Amino acid sequence: MNKETVNLLCKQFGISMDTIKLVETAEAEIQPVFRRYDDIAEYNQLKVLKAFHDCRISDTVFAWNNGYGHDDPGRDACSRVYAGALGAEDCIVRPTICDGTHALACTFLGILRPGDELLYCSGQPYDTMQTVIGLRGDGNGSLKSYGVSFAQVDLTPENNIDLEAVKAAIGPKTRMAALQRSLGYSWRHAFSIEEIAAWVSACKSVKPDIICMVDNCYGEFLDYKEPTEVGVDVMAGSLMKNPGGGIAEGGGYIAGRADLVEMVSYRVTAPGIGGDCGLMYDQTRHILKGIFMGPRTINGAIKGAALCSKVFQLLGFETTPRAEAPRNDIVTAIKLNNKEQLIEFCRAIQSAAAINAHFTPEEGEMPGYPDAVIMASGSFAQGSTLELSADGPIREPYIVYFQGGLSYWHSKLGVMAAVQALCSRGLIG
Repeated sequence: MNKETVNLLCKQFGISMDTIKLVETAEAEIQPVFRRYDDIAEYNQLKVLKAFHDCRISDTVFAWNNGYGHDDPGRDACSRVYAGALGAEDCIVRPTICDGTHALACTFLGILRPGDELLYCSGQPYDTMQTVIGLRGDGNGSLKSYGVSFAQVDLTPENNIDLEAVKAAIGPKTRMAALQRSLGYSWRHAFSIEEIAAWVSACKSVKPDIICMVDNCYGEFLDYKEPTEVGVDVMAGSLMKNPGGGIAEGGGYIAGRADLVEMVSYRVTAPGIGGDCGLMYDQTRHILKGIFMGPRTINGAIKGAALCSKVFQLLGFETTPRAEAPRNDIVTAIKLNNKEQLIEFCRAIQSAAAINAHFTPEEGEMPGYPDAVIMASGSFAQGSTLELSADGPIREPYIVYFQGGLSYWHSKLGVMAAVQALCSRGLIG
């Protein structure tokens, strides 16, 4: 960093020289990692651009209809571009999909039928998915209430997919095998494309017609291929994460085999209507610009995640993934020592936000979560975790999940703010 930047950090943001030197040391050590991320980002930028060219996108698609939205040009354009960029037969993209949990729920409820079994192959489902499945809550509207059974295969002691256990668990009623790519609120690595491909192969070696489904939240454009390009039948994600590029104001997508996407579309709208109706509410421009900008924005976020991991490794904390390890989502998990460190970390991230930086996050109950949660998210789009954010459940072992940043420099400031706050409060040496 040049002296002007250092002076600004010290005088305007209250960052000490010790913190700046620590971050500069970490940054220097992981430059080879950054170069690897740059190569992947460049490839994906070209891949997305090719999807725009193949779909012959023109500015006429930014117009939008009203009422039923018949023949809305933007709706079709978004679906075709997403399908091309994600290597899928078809895709449904809607601003009316609330979040990743909604996209996943539509996928499960659209495809599975009474008597089917859903087999989760990545251990316990993410907190909000447990209510969708019917593992928690009153079960009203859950898969369980519709007669869909559930089975779970735990990961190996090394937190890898237990392929032999997965094969043994597939039975006559197992219609869908599901995998959560990101770590969620757990302590493991996110699954790579190679691991996902091996999982698909294992599942289909037992039952060729089994539907392999991936929760791809936080995983888009982090490798040269997407899950749908290595045999996954259907996947879902949120536009408030990677593919929205920090520009989409909300929404979600479901991509995969055309017949499965059609089934899901009946849940997004209604049977018999599917993807042929529904307004884009003037969001087409934001959604298309978001996926175009996605690879670059993700590049900054993933560099920030690696920097965060390296800095806290140097401070003596356990992190996953480690800074030098391959990354398959944009999240860095840090195992802190106590509740106070978790809360102070999140408050520091909030203080570095562009929006609501003057707010102070407090722990509290959140819909769909069994424990109190603290969340820092001063974002342009509410809840956007591609923007600088941090959160964690208030439970042992007090893991904080750091993600996002619309630019690397913003992520970097977030890391410095967290270190400075913990040092100033005497919570770390």
